[in-house]
Order: sequence, then C-alpha cells, then structure tokens
Amino acid sequence: MRNSDYFRHTKNRLVYPTLQQSDYSWRDILAKAALLLFSIAFWHKGLNFHAYAFAHYFLLLAWILDGGLSRLKGIIKEPFVASMLILCIVIALGILWSDDPKLGFKAWRRYSAFLVFIPYLALLNKVRLPWAIGGLLIGYFVVLAMGIYQRVILDAQGISPLGIPYLHFSSMLGIGFLLAVYLAGITKDNKTKLFLAFFSVFLLFIQFGQDARGILVATIVSSILLIFLIFRKEIRKLLVVMAMLIAVGGIFAYNSNNFQDRLALTKDNIESFKAGDYNTSLGQRLAWWDVGLHGIAERPMFGHGTGMALHYFNKSAETYKGGLYKDLPKLFHYHNDWIEIGMHIGALGFIVYVYFLWGWFQTLRAHQLSIPGAVLLCFIFLCGITDLLVFFRQTIYLLLVVTAIGISWQRTYGNDPITTTKKEK
Repeated sequence: MRNSDYFRHTKNRLVYPTLQQSDYSWRDILAKAALLLFSIAFWHKGLNFHAYAFAHYFLLLAWILDGGLSRLKGIIKEPFVASMLILCIVIALGILWSDDPKLGFKAWRRYSAFLVFIPYLALLNKVRLPWAIGGLLIGYFVVLAMGIYQRVILDAQGISPLGIPYLHFSSMLGIGFLLAVYLAGITKDNKTKLFLAFFSVFLLFIQFGQDARGILVATIVSSILLIFLIFRKEIRKLLVVMAMLIAVGGIFAYNSNNFQDRLALTKDNIESFKAGDYNTSLGQRLAWWDVGLHGIAERPMFGHGTGMALHYFNKSAETYKGGLYKDLPKLFHYHNDWIEIGMHIGALGFIVYVYFLWGWFQTLRAHQLSIPGAVLLCFIFLCGITDLLVFFRQTIYLLLVVTAIGISWQRTYGNDPITTTKKEK
C-alpha cells in the first residue's frame, strides 16, 4: 500500500509517521541497551554465565529488530567482516575431516566468537556511540579495580571471581596501555594528554605485576612501534618519548619483584630444558610446539581436522621421540595461534588466518586508523607466538569492541573517506 493510499483511508493523517517514529524510538532504546549491556557483561562469564549469555542474545535480537539482516550485505563489504566469515566457514569445513565432530564444533565455537562484531558494529551510530563507549569504560574500570584488589589485597593474580586468569588480565592491561598511549599521542588537549600519559604508565605498572611474560613483551614491542608511527615525522619528540618509555620500563623492571622472579624463572627454565627437563613453563611450550609442528608436517595441506589438535597430542605424546613428552600436564591448547590452526586445517588455515588479519588491518586503514591497526596486529601476532588468542574470549571481545567503536567514531566525527564519499553521493 502506498503512503498516499494509507492517508486517504485514515482519519488522522499523522498516525502513520507517528507510528514510524515510535517504532524507531523503541528500536533505538533496545540498541542502546544492548550495546551498553554487552560492553559490560562480556567480562563477567565466570561471575554469572546466564547474564553473559543473555547479553549476547540481546545484542543479536536488537540487531535483528533494527533491520540488521537487511543491511548485512553492506557490512560484509568491510574487509574485516568478509575475512572473518571466510575464516569461520573454513574452520567449520574442517569438521568434515575431523574424527570427532563434537570436538570440531567446540573448536569452531572459539573462532566464531569473532562474529559478534557484525551486530555490534551494525548497531552503532552517532546517537548510540556514547552508550557503547560508556559500557566499555564501565566494564573496563570495574574489572581493572577488581584486578588491582586481587593483586594488592589478596596477593593473587588475575581475577578469579570473573574467571579471568592472569594471562587474560595482562592482555587487557596491554590493550588499555596501547590505546591510552595512542590517544595521548593524537589528542591536542594538554590536560587530556597528561591524564592519558599517567594512566598508561599506571596500566603498565600493573601489568608488570602479572606473570604473563610473553604478553608483557608484546605490549612493550607494540608500544615502541606505536610511538615510532605517531612521531616518525618529529624526530626530537620521537627520541624524547622513546627515552621516557625505556626509562619507565627499566624502572618498573628493576623494582618489580614479580618481574625479577619471572626473569630468574626463565633462566631456570632454559637450564632445565638443556638438561632434558620439559616439565617447566618454557619446556612445556617447546614440547607442545615440537609435537604440533610434527603433526602439521604429517598433514601439511588440510591438517587433522577441526578439533583434533589436542587429540593428536594426547595420542602422539606416548610414542613421539620415545614418549619423551608423555608425562607432561594436560594440554588445553598449543599456546601458539599458528600451530593451533595449522593442526586443525593445515596450510589452508595459515592462509585464511593471514587473510583474516590482513582484512582487520584493511578495514581500520580504510577508516583512517592505520596506526592503531598496525599496532593492534603487531600485538596480536606477538601474543599469538606464546598464547592462543581465541582462548582469551574477553580479550577477543575487547579488541572487537574497540575496533567497532573506533570505526564508528571515525564515521561520526573523523574525516572518514568512506563516509565522506557516501555523503557526497
């Protein structure tokens, strides 16, 4: 029915537009609530799983009611979304040659967590953006306060009430540190710049109190890259900021008993490894990688099937190299993004994962976020050498939420070439 026909048969000509506005208002309220709730609740899986799950379903429902399915074709054009879908499809196909489809589906679910980016980004606009940012800040600072309480008062690492181990908490601190440094580097307001600088130093200080050596190294190396990219055209500022970073890192390293203990433990691990003892943190990783690389070499093209990575280790550890690794603790993952996906789907996995990371960067670059995009991928790559990104569900969601908010901010307030072109047309 055309609008003119509708109005001819309606006594009050304002009924139709009023209903439209009312309908939009309710959808807008749902979208704001979903963005706020998800940004807070994704941290709290260990505290209340039902609230955690409800936040996901509520986000999906708000996206559908907002007409998200009708706009899906448009959002798929984003390189990140397209590469994400390809990654999830290929991981799902790997179940076809898996010996245990149940284990395959369980492994696939880890990678499918990336898909939450689609409804989250699709719901964002100028009006809803403050709600997403507010939810992110509330969730981050609450978790940060709980982590500090655990460390300072209880002398424990991670956040046990939320089910966040020290590795997850350290990666959260690293991402916050890099984001604070980036914002401090680009903001023109001196008070804001000073606050962000002190806050970034504070986050780095807290991170030095965690045992996550690999993630700490990834944070420091990524921050060096970040500072270089921001100040590469201003050599004097570059040298000053770089010297400050080195000085702050050196002071924290020298005065942190926890860091000194982990450094000494690393030396002991190396000595134990040379003596043939693999039952240490470093020795276990090297053993897992050894078996994983052997498994990839056996089936280099398509791997052993999605979900078969751990099964292969448990089976092979008894006989590989005369059972050298059979007494190692239970394996949860290979502590390496590349070995893990290579075990699942071989070289095909390497290709789609590289394409996935490339798509992530291309989307950020298209929205004039090439510097944080390069640093983000550097951080992910370095963390992925010693740990498994998809095993850190809260870290994945934090990265996705920050990415979506950054894109939406550029579309709304920045000189986004994509949005500008659309407006001109």
